[in-house]
Amino acid sequence: MQKYLIVLTGPTGIGKTNTGIKLAQHFNTEIVSADSRQIYKELCIGTAVPSKNELEAVKHHLIQTISVKENYNASRYEHEALKIINSLFDKHDVVLLVGGSMMYIDAVCKGIDIMPDADPEIRNSLKEQLVKEGLESLRFQLKKLDPEYYSKVDLKNPTRIIHALEISLMTGKPYSGFRSNKQKKRPFNIIKIGLNCNREILHRRINRRVNEMVNAGLETEARQFASFKHLNSLNTVGYKELFSYFDHDITFEKATELIKRNSRRYARKQLTWFRRDKEVRWFEPTEIDKIISYITAQIKTKSDER
Repeated sequence: MQKYLIVLTGPTGIGKTNTGIKLAQHFNTEIVSADSRQIYKELCIGTAVPSKNELEAVKHHLIQTISVKENYNASRYEHEALKIINSLFDKHDVVLLVGGSMMYIDAVCKGIDIMPDADPEIRNSLKEQLVKEGLESLRFQLKKLDPEYYSKVDLKNPTRIIHALEISLMTGKPYSGFRSNKQKKRPFNIIKIGLNCNREILHRRINRRVNEMVNAGLETEARQFASFKHLNSLNTVGYKELFSYFDHDITFEKATELIKRNSRRYARKQLTWFRRDKEVRWFEPTEIDKIISYITAQIKTKSDER
């Protein structure tokens, strides 16, 4: 029997969790999460972790499995997710990968190079350099250490520049040397589904979800982790804005407004990324019957090709 990994993705707030559960129930299978923040066991409200009822409706994997204090990257996720997916294929012909973390989905579908874990001291030093000397000093350093990656990276994105410098400084090798861009062949078929809707509707969904998070106690949850705000795991929309409020830099109302704005910006970034992938077939989240029909037809087509 051929095996099929159904990848369900889309922007934040679009309804991936609900749609994923319906698909998993229809195909009688389990879900592997591709969410880089729901993997942290201490975080719940701000990461929109599936509810107890949702987790009981369908078995989920890689939800709240590690601590915010741990170093975690896409390379480790690739290893752990593939191990789970392959074990699930022992009892299921179809498995669902559900989430919106772009690098995590690419790690499973295409593979990434083995990259060393981050060095917190180097990262903190580079962040201090960013504050004291500005982004231009980091760009200049990257151009010297890794001109190849410098020519490709978004030079307005300090996170990516810092990450590349961190790896280069830690290993003594250019960051680009860890990026072969060669797609790995997987021993299973991949069918990609994207969820999207009218932009105004999506923005209303995002704003409503932020209001629900605030009402559910997001401020209280964030206060528990204020002392860890320097960690990459807490450099997350929904938390970092509240950390600024705790530091008296902005008001609570402004923090809430920024969470909504930054969530909308992140959704736009996700859509830009996923739209580049011509293998993704797009649906509205309400079109569950059409999604099931499309997946079923794809499985039949691939089976007939054998």
